[in-house]
Amino acid sequence: QVQLVESGGGSVQTGGSLRLSCAASGLTFNSYTVGWFRQAPGKEREFVAGISRLGGRTNYADSVKGRFTISRDNPKNMYLQMNSLNAEDTAIYYCAATGGNNVYTEPNLYDYWGQGTQVTVSS
Repeated sequence: QVQLVESGGGSVQTGGSLRLSCAASGLTFNSYTVGWFRQAPGKEREFVAGISRLGGRTNYADSVKGRFTISRDNPKNMYLQMNSLNAEDTAIYYCAATGGNNVYTEPNLYDYWGQGTQVTVSS
């Protein structure tokens, strides 16, 4: 049974930092590209960042470039370092996994999802 479990969410003030973690089990982790998505209330789920299965390629949404850094620690962990947070980053953050080496930005191309972790940024 595949499980992706996020942790590290919380409440921070504008300008603060958080580090999200995603622990995977039940799959050969380094066979999967993994990514972070987020969903704010009333909005669609959107791509945040992704990293290829061996870490050689990364991709970021324009809104987080230069502030967020994705990394992975095979065989089972992925991270999202989030700096200079602002109110627009408030959302539930999800980790997801897809087979192969393409860093897709479309949520429907990911096969497995975690349950999400809440990030709240306040002024």
